Amino acid sequence: MKKCFALFASALLAVLVIVSPIVAQDHAADTTETINRSIEKLDPAFDELIDINAEIEQLSSGHKWTEGPVWNKQQKMLLFCDIPNNEINRWDEATGKVTVFMKPSGYDGVANEFGKEPGTNGLIYGQDGRLIACDHGNRRLYRLYEDGSKGTLVDRFEGKRFNSPNDLVMDKAGNIYFTDPPYGMIDESLREIEWHGVYRLTPSGAVTLLTKEFTRPNGIGLSPDEKTLYVAQSDKDAPIYKAFPLNEDGTIGEGKVLYDATPLTKDPGMPDGMAIDQKGNLWATGPGGVLVISPDGKLLGRIMMNKNTANCTFGDDGSTLYITSSGFVCRVKTKAQGLGFDE
Repeated sequence: MKKCFALFASALLAVLVIVSPIVAQDHAADTTETINRSIEKLDPAFDELIDINAEIEQLSSGHKWTEGPVWNKQQKMLLFCDIPNNEINRWDEATGKVTVFMKPSGYDGVANEFGKEPGTNGLIYGQDGRLIACDHGNRRLYRLYEDGSKGTLVDRFEGKRFNSPNDLVMDKAGNIYFTDPPYGMIDESLREIEWHGVYRLTPSGAVTLLTKEFTRPNGIGLSPDEKTLYVAQSDKDAPIYKAFPLNEDGTIGEGKVLYDATPLTKDPGMPDGMAIDQKGNLWATGPGGVLVISPDGKLLGRIMMNKNTANCTFGDDGSTLYITSSGFVCRVKTKAQGLGFDE
């Protein structure tokens, strides 16, 4: 999937009220510490993007289902979600420790009538430096303010509540593209919208349905020139990554399958979140771990996590890939650099 932060964050942390921690994929807790992780080269071009002998370093474990990683350049920290635990966690580079950043991150009622996944999923920083989150439990996108309050950006389309917004990406003009599958809902009969859509939200608050063709839309990303929108589908019957041309008016043209992961589905996981590097390669979670797919749809290699893998993002100076996989958070150094780190 898929991601800047202003200096106000120190004040934000001081005022947030923290409570102690108490599918497309299997989101059960996984506390296995020893996992055989590796890097698999499938094309010579992969050598330009990563050292196949690079260490896949485990930073944190014991979570239920990690998602939504986003890097904070100013504070040199990673935020990531644990959706079933309804919290956003913070990993600090300076200390190497994980602390709770916010809980509840999503649904804040006494009981969640809608779902097994009450927390937040995809995270980004907006142009104003504020955190923007896909909130499963409250079926919305929200912006986090300096005082710790959450302001709804959008929670309905044509008067009907979204299913459970999953992942999002913002373009340079401030438009947000997001997916709305039903994963956060325990009972899909409670859906108010009959499809699982991909939407565009403008800075003025206008929301447009881009497509309702997907059965299980999930991760989403933009090409470096912002002329192509990528969407991953977590459907075992059609585990694909699609590419859509973006029109000047913000609508999309006819999409094409960029890569079909069906031959890989003997390995754990489905197409999920993604990050894009500066050359336009997709670092897309899917069967086995993280698939690295060229802009023309060639699978160059995989980072084999050997667990269901949810999402990834570039961090540090842009040449470290942070990965959320099952109950773990890992990182690996890359030769590629993520979007937004040359600015």
